[in-house]
Amino acid sequence: MCGIVAYIGPSDALPVLLDGLRRLEYRGYDSAGLALLNPGGIEVRKAVGRIANLATEIEKFPIRGQAGISHTRWATHGAVTRDNAHPHADQSGKLHLVHNGVIENYQSLREQLQERGHIFHSQTDTEVLAHLVGEAFDRSTSRDGAALIEALRQALRQVIGTYGISVIHAEVPGLIVGARRGSPLVLGIGKHEHFLASDVSAIVAHTREVVYLNDYEIVAIQAEGFEISTVSGTGADFQVSKVEFTAESVDKGQFPHYMLKEIHEQPNSVRDAMRGRLSIEEATAKLGGLNMTNAELRAVDRVILTGCGTALHSALVGEYLIESLSHIPVECEFASEFRYRNIPLDRDTLVFVISQSGETADTLAALRESQRKGHRTLGICNNVASTIARESDGGVYMHAGPEIGVAATKSFTSQLTIFALLGLLLGRIRHLSHSDGRDIIAEMEKLPDLVARTLELETQVAAIAKKYARANNFLFMGRQAHYPVALEGALKLKEISYISASGYPSAELKHGVIALVTEETPSVFIAPQDAVFEKNLSNIEEVKARKGPVIAIGTEGDTSLRKVCDEVILIPDAPVYLSPILSVIPLQMLAYHIANELGCDVDKPRNLAKSVTVE
Repeated sequence: MCGIVAYIGPSDALPVLLDGLRRLEYRGYDSAGLALLNPGGIEVRKAVGRIANLATEIEKFPIRGQAGISHTRWATHGAVTRDNAHPHADQSGKLHLVHNGVIENYQSLREQLQERGHIFHSQTDTEVLAHLVGEAFDRSTSRDGAALIEALRQALRQVIGTYGISVIHAEVPGLIVGARRGSPLVLGIGKHEHFLASDVSAIVAHTREVVYLNDYEIVAIQAEGFEISTVSGTGADFQVSKVEFTAESVDKGQFPHYMLKEIHEQPNSVRDAMRGRLSIEEATAKLGGLNMTNAELRAVDRVILTGCGTALHSALVGEYLIESLSHIPVECEFASEFRYRNIPLDRDTLVFVISQSGETADTLAALRESQRKGHRTLGICNNVASTIARESDGGVYMHAGPEIGVAATKSFTSQLTIFALLGLLLGRIRHLSHSDGRDIIAEMEKLPDLVARTLELETQVAAIAKKYARANNFLFMGRQAHYPVALEGALKLKEISYISASGYPSAELKHGVIALVTEETPSVFIAPQDAVFEKNLSNIEEVKARKGPVIAIGTEGDTSLRKVCDEVILIPDAPVYLSPILSVIPLQMLAYHIANELGCDVDKPRNLAKSVTVE
């Protein structure tokens, strides 16, 4: 959730660190700090709030250095204060450390250190780790880089939890050391300079060559080179990767917010999710990354989809899509609950874990639990170098491009597109005819243009948003595959506008939800022309009978909704296995424009982070 950027090389480290931190602002944070190493020792600057506050602090008290570490903190242990902001020092004050993750046994370690005379200045688990490393280094007979690396090893063997860390020491000026377990850390390779970051987007402006560290690996970087080893002390194999996107890919361009930019990128992201994966000749989808033969896929008797937040909502839509196209039973599970439940899973169960970042802690834990029980477990993620991508038995990349806005938009529609592809593939193996497959492909090929047409509704949606922005509560309702879309629409509104919103199946209206209907509570119905349209219309009538305002998402050409609804947004007609991809877009735009109307920080909503790397 937090962000790390470190630099060592011939240039002034400060601009590199501040630029990198700004590129990580989307991850969610509440304070920031950095430490620079110069001939006079290590100097630290910290500030509560935005990185702009840190920059102001540095303007007042300038610092320079050619090596440094920096951090944005999302509070876990201890309140949002300057003392709790990173970096944290050891007992000597010569070592400084930044940390993403959680040290679960920090309290017992802290008590042991206090018994040995250590004094702490924060409430954080991170400061405990800094003291452990510093104590181990001070016990060493040598005062060089090898001693610092060994001290880090000794400290990490004592901790239970997750970490992505970066460490500098005043007595080892030409070295920065990092390590990871359960929290991402990437090494950037430059010309006579090297970088560490929790996300490659922080350093892509400086290098396109990176190494994605694995769990229990330690990296030592100097201006002229680097070395990767393990916590156990052995050497580690590594692969240098080329970053697929550029610094321009993570800029807002002409848009005022990343979220709006990413909403408008959906014609391309949906197209890229399908690119090269539709075979007209065989009338099926080609998903070679699954690493499964058709015979193995045919043997699957059950599919489990698991994820968190928006990814879980996409899974709930995927349940409808895969079952309707392939007739395979599908179940969805909260990733946060998956490893704590003793779910009866048949031997022919196929598990998919869904995560945009590929680093979501709960989803990664679900993947490992599924594999521990011997099930083939596949990933659906956007980051090709993520932990889930590397540890899963195969999977499907979304190819959505960088998603910076905290509120997921294009990743959701890319995931739905992938579930449609999976449904086609599994259906063709079982019961769909060649003709059926070709018809589905023909519809899918129209999808990017239909998404583009849906985006043309933005002016209308913005006007509706302005009208209802001061409502204190919203209800979202839909049926079948549009029920999870209602959940996602409510989540988007909650995330970025802080308005209370709930999603329900439309039929549940009579079973309690109708008690919430008032003249001040808008109800958003997703009611396209499908097999349950008349049922949705009946539910809308029930809300209108109680004077509740209704905003409806319908299908182009529909005339009946306008007779009963206060606002009607008509999306292009599409088959039931594709219409959720279209119906969610007006809900994304509605949430965006309401939040913007209220003056909310759309891309950096309070208390939220883009990549949730702690439980």
